[in-house]
Amino acid sequence: MTTADPIILQELDEPTARHHGIRLILLRDDLKHPELPGNKWRKLKYNLLEARAQGHDTLLTFGGAFSNHLAAVAAAGRLYGFRTIGVVRGESTSPLNPTLVQAVADGMTLRYLDRDTYHYKQEPSFQADLLHQTGPAYILPEGGTNELALRGCAELVTELNAQTSFDTLCVACGTGGTLGGFLAALKPQQQAVGVAALKNGGFLQDDINVLTTAAGQTIAAQWSVQTQYHFGGYAKFSPDLMTFIRQFQQRHGVLLDPLYTSKLLYGVLDLLNQDYFTAGSAVVAVHTGGLQAWAGFRARFEKRSSWWPEVA
Repeated sequence: MTTADPIILQELDEPTARHHGIRLILLRDDLKHPELPGNKWRKLKYNLLEARAQGHDTLLTFGGAFSNHLAAVAAAGRLYGFRTIGVVRGESTSPLNPTLVQAVADGMTLRYLDRDTYHYKQEPSFQADLLHQTGPAYILPEGGTNELALRGCAELVTELNAQTSFDTLCVACGTGGTLGGFLAALKPQQQAVGVAALKNGGFLQDDINVLTTAAGQTIAAQWSVQTQYHFGGYAKFSPDLMTFIRQFQQRHGVLLDPLYTSKLLYGVLDLLNQDYFTAGSAVVAVHTGGLQAWAGFRARFEKRSSWWPEVA
């Protein structure tokens, strides 16, 4: 379970970066692992090793019907020989959406929970009852964020520091696990910026503090979570965001996903315009993948947009 190839860095020639004398770099972590791109691979790496060490042959996890995490766990199960069970928020529908179709094709067994019951997914008594029904399994939290996930995400910073110098590392935030992992590995003179993909993402700062404290991390770098770039909330349709994705793809030949990385890059460019970053510094934005979300996004919203990207 190694990915020894160097990370891929792509310089972004953006006028606002040139104007402020800033070197803007896109870290293509979406290319790091062919079937488990970006932060999903990093979050799963040490969890898969721990599951194997504990003697488990089954992974059980949670997510919404369009979840990148569910898709990644299903793929990991196929690649590394685990049986997988996905507990899906909401009632079952027919036909399945593209994300769940692929998860089933990768061998995942789907179970559904109504939204009220789903709120109890982290309760020990609920999990014990669930395992009584499914049999023994290694439980991964929704989004894959736990202390072992932080360890995997921290490796990105180590790899990046070995390859280039930088001042600020920027990443999209859902549960905050990826950003939390970065923080332990950043040098004191470096900083991190998270861009929340969810509406009302102010909770992320506290959640990350709790998570990093539980993991025994010492944080030396400065960091923040920007909550103003959610475009109405998680998975909300926005013509302005679609326009930004199209224009970014035309300028740089890079497709961003509609849930996370598009909001990240929109936010980074806006912060550049606001003189948020120090003139003359190097800013790295992480492309964490998530492109599988386009299939489900198109199924839900295609009739409401005149443009959709070409997705390989």
